Amino acid sequence: MIFRRQAIRMALGGIAAAALARAASAQRAPVDLELVLAVDVSRSIDEVEYDLQKSGYAQALTSGPVLHAIRTGEIGAIAIAYVEWSGFMQQKTVTDWTMIRDRGDADRFTQAMVAAPRSFAGYTSISGGIDHSIGVLASNPFQGKRRVIDVSGDGANNQGRPVTQARDAALAEGITINGLPIINERPNPFGRVEPPLEEYYIENVICGEGAFVIRADDFQSFGNAVMAKLIREIAMTPTSATSMLG
Repeated sequence: MIFRRQAIRMALGGIAAAALARAASAQRAPVDLELVLAVDVSRSIDEVEYDLQKSGYAQALTSGPVLHAIRTGEIGAIAIAYVEWSGFMQQKTVTDWTMIRDRGDADRFTQAMVAAPRSFAGYTSISGGIDHSIGVLASNPFQGKRRVIDVSGDGANNQGRPVTQARDAALAEGITINGLPIINERPNPFGRVEPPLEEYYIENVICGEGAFVIRADDFQSFGNAVMAKLIREIAMTPTSATSMLG
């Protein structure tokens, strides 16, 4: 009899938890896309390159083509957050979740992003950046038709758990990871030999439906690569894992 009462209580508890989850989901604002911009700020990126990354994102997000892609979505809105990452345990959500529907929304988001100080300048833990971004996607006030982590960086994972483990964790949650490797010809500040970065991202970082890589050939071309990448992510032209030049 005791076990039966316990089983009933557990069943009722499960029903209540499911109802709460459904209610929470119903209260989340619908968007076409939940997008985390996960940006490398490790030591190999100097202050000029750091500013070029930020300005590239700001210019792309406020550009006519990107705003047009947002407006022409089924809902006409995306939700976006900006994350900076470096070494193991060095990740920060710099600009929290914002719904972008028009130029005013984009301006407010990018102004806050540009005004924020640099968070870190350590090792390169792509896995840490992905793990943090998974958590950011799990706790936001929006309900997207798709969830994407947009990873940009200029080096391979050299701290934290293997990047393929973090990638697989994202894939298990139904999250797509796209990559924007930045080709940086300067020697690694830690003396390591870097693998061919574009191939590294294709083989180890990206995952999910329509996952792709767009390469930026240098920091100066970063803005154009970001714009092409955002338009493709928002419009979502499904393909297998592919690579494009920035």
